[in-house]
Amino acid sequence: MLEKPGGDDLLATARDVVLNELLPTLPPERALAARMVAAAIAIALRERAVDAAAVEAPDLAALSGEIRAGLHDPGAPTHGAVRDLLRAHARLRASVSAPKALG
Repeated sequence: MLEKPGGDDLLATARDVVLNELLPTLPPERALAARMVAAAIAIALRERAVDAAAVEAPDLAALSGEIRAGLHDPGAPTHGAVRDLLRAHARLRASVSAPKALG
């Protein structure tokens, strides 16, 4: 971190200002836009918090082709590993974009 407060702290403060200071003063037709800005900031913060090593995904385009070709169908030796990899990747993406969906 070059200076304090750091970028994450600044983003969190900006989100707090949008939700708690600006949103209550806005006309109803502008409230959705303010909530969208706050949600975008929250997603950016969660994305920054994700471990970079966890994000290293396989070549999804190549894997998609393999799946379409039936290389990882049930019964294939790689089926379980590919299923687990795709589940983990989906959970990681959901933890950033829609953590409430994970329960």
